[in-house]
Amino acid sequence: MPTKKISGSDESRLWAAASYLWIISIVVLAARKNDNFARFHANQGALLFIISIPMCFIPIIGWLVNLIIGILSIIGIIKAISGEKWELPFLGGLAAKFGEWAIKTFKL
Repeated sequence: MPTKKISGSDESRLWAAASYLWIISIVVLAARKNDNFARFHANQGALLFIISIPMCFIPIIGWLVNLIIGILSIIGIIKAISGEKWELPFLGGLAAKFGEWAIKTFKL
């Protein structure tokens, strides 16, 4: 997974990092419409959030998946603060599609 160093404002990096805090990703999708960097990370954060919800109700395997999601979220926060566009392993392409779907469906 290649990372791309982005020179963005501190505000953009803060919004991008906050987007990995589960439901806040939906807020970032709505609030930062013109910020490509924050939106990139919000797409990924929103997908992780949606995946984590049903996993809470599945014993052991779901809990392990949520542990992995937590680790990916921490990595995403670190990369966002560093100003890097880091694509989630295996889910990066799906995250972009999910984000676009969510924006159109919920008119964010």
